[in-house]
Amino acid sequence: MSVAHHAEACIIGAGVIGLATARALAMAGKEVLILEREPTIGSGISSRNSEVIHAGIYYPPGSRKAKHCVAGRNMLYEYCVQRHIPHDVKGKLIVATSDAQLKNDVPQILRQARENGVDDLIQLSEEDVHSNFESEVTCRGAIFSPSTGVVDSHSFMLSLLADAEECGATLALNSTVVGASVADSEFNVDGKGGIIIEAEGMQLCCDIVVNCAGLHSDHISSLLLGSIPTSQDISGSGHNTGRGDKMQRHYYAKGNYYRLEGQKSPFQHLVYPMPEKGGLGVHATIDLGGNTRFGPDVEWKGIDISDPDTIDLGVDPKRADLFYDEVRKYWPGLRDGALQPDYAGIRPKIGHPLQPDGQSIKADFVIDGSNVHGVKGLVNMLGIESPGLTASMSIADTVVKILSKDGVL
Repeated sequence: MSVAHHAEACIIGAGVIGLATARALAMAGKEVLILEREPTIGSGISSRNSEVIHAGIYYPPGSRKAKHCVAGRNMLYEYCVQRHIPHDVKGKLIVATSDAQLKNDVPQILRQARENGVDDLIQLSEEDVHSNFESEVTCRGAIFSPSTGVVDSHSFMLSLLADAEECGATLALNSTVVGASVADSEFNVDGKGGIIIEAEGMQLCCDIVVNCAGLHSDHISSLLLGSIPTSQDISGSGHNTGRGDKMQRHYYAKGNYYRLEGQKSPFQHLVYPMPEKGGLGVHATIDLGGNTRFGPDVEWKGIDISDPDTIDLGVDPKRADLFYDEVRKYWPGLRDGALQPDYAGIRPKIGHPLQPDGQSIKADFVIDGSNVHGVKGLVNMLGIESPGLTASMSIADTVVKILSKDGVL
């Protein structure tokens, strides 16, 4: 079997993570090919979120989410200023709507944020919130995050792509990856092995593959790691590598959004309730056009669903009752009929509440290099959900560091 084409670096997925990574690798001097199955960039997870620039408050200290969110936030703001990308540092309130939340949740969030390096939070009393921040919000107290903002995510992605292409990267749209495997030396043009990617009737032998295919990255990962014989040493470490427990799958949580219609936004800042299991609660965001939307909620999909393309992205109008109930906990002035279905997104999760072994839902990003799976030149990313947009440039820098350690940069 022969391979028709050689590529130094192949990025699978042209969402915000893929584009940031392509930019970083192209700027590092690599020949980069970006494969995207859709006809446009950023049409998956990257286009179905709140466009919030997160401060890095909620995530477990020491986690990848905490590290990359804090670092990525600073990088993103700086990049937006340099490239004149529309954004707004609106700030946000995290509101406690009960005495129990004020006593228990607020101190825990403040403590965790400090451990994550977020040191600009301000604790507010009920009177502070009503008099100085949001007169329409009802709460027992709140936390104010001045470094939370919103960004035009599409403009951001277009700028990342422009930077990558200026450094020689190539974008291939409508290019679905249908096969992937770790090659024996006979498949590589220089006889040194490699990673084989099959897309649109073409085979590529790649020195570097970065799997950031969003909802489908677990499928790509299973193709790659499933191709390794359990007795084969890919890493050169002298130890056998194989599929084993290195293969993980996605589970899916749908997030629905409703928009506010027929009245002006009552808020000047983003307004969040206390976080809930699997998400940050039904919060209020204001986009750069001044429009207000609420969401996302957390609608877990069946544990047996393995293909995210089978999940309906329509917003069920019947879920409005849940939204009214949640929003009125902090904005009792919400009028009947003011919420209209907007859009929905799917979040890839590493874990599910209904797992038979009772395993808790893993909250962290999966960013695995050869030290985990044993394949030189491969970086696998799974479970990249919020705050992926905020963290994207920091994640891209980490990918470069991982590949540098592999000796392929």
